[in-house]
Amino acid sequence: MPESVTLTVGGRTMVIETGELAKQANGSALVRYGDQNVVLCAVTASESPREGIDFFPLTCDFEERMYAAGKIPGGYIKREGRPPEHAVLSSRQIDRPIRPLFPDGFRNDVQIVATVLSIDPELDADVLGVCAAGAALAVSDIPFEKTVAAVRVGRDEQGEYICNPTLPQYASGGMDVVIAGTADAVMMVEGGGNEISEDDFLGAVEFGHAEIRRIVKAIDELAKRTGKEKREFPLQKVDAELEKWVRKNFGKDVAKAMRTVEKGERERAFAKLSIEEALERCGKKDDEIRALLEAPSGSKDFGKIIKAMEEEELRVMVVDEKVRPDGRKPDEIRPIWCKVHYVPRVHGSGVFTRGQTQIFTAATLGSTSDAQRLDGIVALENKRYMHFYNFPPYSVGETRPMRGPGRREIGHGHLAERALLPVLPAKEDFPYTMRLMSETLESNGSSSMGSVCASTLALMDAGVPIRAHVGGIAMGLVLKDGKYRILTDIQGLEDALGEMDFKVAGTRSGITAIQMDIKVQGVTIEIMREAMTQAYTSRLFIIDKLAETIAEPRGELSKYAPRMIVMKINPDKIKDVIGPGGKVINKIIADTGVEKIDIEDDGSVFITSLDGESGEKAKAIVEALTKEITVGETYLGKVTRIINIGAFVQIAPGKEGLVHISQLAPTRVERVDDVVKVGDEVMVKVIEIDSQGRINLSRKALLNGAADTNERPPRRRERESARVGGGEGAPPMRRRRRPHGRPHDDE
Repeated sequence: MPESVTLTVGGRTMVIETGELAKQANGSALVRYGDQNVVLCAVTASESPREGIDFFPLTCDFEERMYAAGKIPGGYIKREGRPPEHAVLSSRQIDRPIRPLFPDGFRNDVQIVATVLSIDPELDADVLGVCAAGAALAVSDIPFEKTVAAVRVGRDEQGEYICNPTLPQYASGGMDVVIAGTADAVMMVEGGGNEISEDDFLGAVEFGHAEIRRIVKAIDELAKRTGKEKREFPLQKVDAELEKWVRKNFGKDVAKAMRTVEKGERERAFAKLSIEEALERCGKKDDEIRALLEAPSGSKDFGKIIKAMEEEELRVMVVDEKVRPDGRKPDEIRPIWCKVHYVPRVHGSGVFTRGQTQIFTAATLGSTSDAQRLDGIVALENKRYMHFYNFPPYSVGETRPMRGPGRREIGHGHLAERALLPVLPAKEDFPYTMRLMSETLESNGSSSMGSVCASTLALMDAGVPIRAHVGGIAMGLVLKDGKYRILTDIQGLEDALGEMDFKVAGTRSGITAIQMDIKVQGVTIEIMREAMTQAYTSRLFIIDKLAETIAEPRGELSKYAPRMIVMKINPDKIKDVIGPGGKVINKIIADTGVEKIDIEDDGSVFITSLDGESGEKAKAIVEALTKEITVGETYLGKVTRIINIGAFVQIAPGKEGLVHISQLAPTRVERVDDVVKVGDEVMVKVIEIDSQGRINLSRKALLNGAADTNERPPRRRERESARVGGGEGAPPMRRRRRPHGRPHDDE
C-alpha cells in the first residue's frame, strides 16, 4: 500500500503518494489533483560521478502522453515523438527551481522524468510536475537540500487571487504566474499578465508562496515517514593547497581582467589565465603544485578556482565599490539605438541594439489558416501569433554545429511571445496570423528582452495596430556577506557570475511578462520589490527610445503583405461556398487569383489576396453564392438552357430560375428562342419562390415597368415536366388550347 499525504490546494484535493509505482528509481512520487489530474515523477542518479566534467549533469523531462487526455495523436504517426513546445517549457519549469539546490560539486548524472498519466484538459499539469519532482527527490536517497513545490496564480472576476486556475480562468482574469520555491524563499517565477502592476505581481508571488509552504510541509511529512536515508555521494572538490597557490599567484591578474571595460579585451585577458601560464609560473619549489596541475583533472580544477575568484572579485566591485565590470553604475543602461524597415521585402522589420546585444526581428503576416494548430493534452487554442527566437553561435563569437532550436531558444521565444500578446489587436479587428522571428546577431546579456523590443519595432513597421510599445529589461543580483546590489541591464558576465536573472517586460501601463531564475537558495520578497521598482524606471526609459524610432504603427501594410477581406455569411450557406470536395471554393481561388479563402464554423470568411482587385472579385462571388434570393429583387442573369415553355436563367452561382414564355416579353411570344438564346444576359425579376425553393422569374415585368404581372407562373406539373424532359431539341409538350390557339393563362 502506498503512503500518502492529503491537503487542499486551490479548492481541490491534492494527494501526494509514494511506494507503489516506479520503485526501482531512487525516488518516485505520484500527485493526484482534483478529479482528473495525475502526474508521476521518478528520479534516478548514476552510481558514480561523470568523469572529466565541470558542471552538474541534470536532465529534466516532462512527458505528455496523449492517452492522458483520452486522445490519439493526429497525423500519420500515432506515437508521440519530439515533445511539443508546452512539454519543453514545462521541463524548464522543473529544472530551473531545482538545479540550484543540489550540493556544490555534485557530478553524478541525475534524471527527473515527470509523466502525465491523466489530465483535465482545462487545468495545466505543469506545476504538478514540479511538486511531484520535489516529492520524488525528498523521498529519494539523492542529496537534495530543500524541498521544492510550485503553484500557478491567477485572478477571478472580482480581482482576487486564485491558486491553480483553469485555462479559462487565468485567461479572463488577466494573470498567469507560476511560482516555485522552498519553505524559505522563492526560487523561480514565470508568467505574464494583461499589463498588471508591480504591486499586483508581488501580491501574487506572496499569495503563491504561502500555498507553496503548505505543499512543502506535506511533502516533508511524507519524506519523514517513508523517505530513504540520503546516500554519501562524492563531491568534486579542488585541492586546498592548489587553491591557495592559484589565489596567491593570480589574484591581481583576475582583479585587473575583471576591470577591463571592453568585453573582447576582458575575455582575452581572462584567456591568458590558463593552465599553461600556471605551469610557467611554477617555481623550483612548486613540484607538488606542478603535479596537481598536470593531473588529468588539473586543468578543470584550475579553471574552477579562477571562476570562483572572478565571482568574488565581481562581488567586491559591485557591492563594495559600486562599480560594474564595464564601468556602469548599478542602475545604468547601456547605450541603445534602434531602426525599423531595415530590409525591404519582409512585411515589417526592426533592429534593437543595447550595448553588445543586438536583435533583428522580421514580422510576417498571413491568413487565418496559417495559424499554428496545437495537438496536445492541454486544451490550448490555435496560435495566430507566434514568436520564435534564434541564437546562432556567431552572436557570441563561437563556432558550433547549427541544429534545431534547443530548450533555451524555445523558452526565450515563448517569453517574448507572452510579452506582446496583451497589446495585439483582436482577431475581429485584425484577422491576420502574425509570425515573428528574432535573430540574435550579438549577445552580451538579455537577448530575450532585446527580442521583445525588436519585435515591437517590427510589428509597428508592419502596420500591425498594437496599442502600446512593449519594452523589456533584465535585472541582476550580487550578494556579499549579507549585503546585496541589484543591477540594471545585466551583461553576460554579470548573468554568469551573479545570483539572479530577473527579466521584466511590459508597457508604460504595466507588466506583460516576467521571468526570474536564481542560483542561490531563494530570494526574498523585499529584494524582488526593489528589483521591480528599478526595472519599472528602466522599462520606461527603453520604451521612450522605441517611441523615438517609431511612434505608432504604420497606417498601411507593406505592399508585399497580403490583403485580407473579412465577411460574414449564414453558416447554413458554408456548404454552398465550399462545394462537393472543395470544388466550388477551389474554382473561386483559381478564377480570381486570390491566395486563400478560409471559412470558420460561425460563417466568418477570410479572403487573402496580394491585391485588392482579386479579393473583391472573390468577395462578390461568395456574396452571390450565399445571397438570399427574395421576391421582388432584380438580377442580371445568363440564359443557361431553353425549353418549350420558357428559359432557365442563372441569377447567381449555382442558382437559376425559370422565365415562363408568358413572362419573356410584353407581347405574345411564339417561340422562346425568338426572344432569348443560350448565353444571353438578361435582366429579370423574381416573382415567386415556391414551397420547394424553385424560383420563377419575369423579364416582362421589367420591360413593362410594372410592379407586378397579371399572369401566373406555370403549373407545378408543367415545371416538373420541363425539368425532367425539357430543353433545346425536346419534343413539344401537349397543351390544351383555347379556340384562338393561345395557351391558357394557368399553363
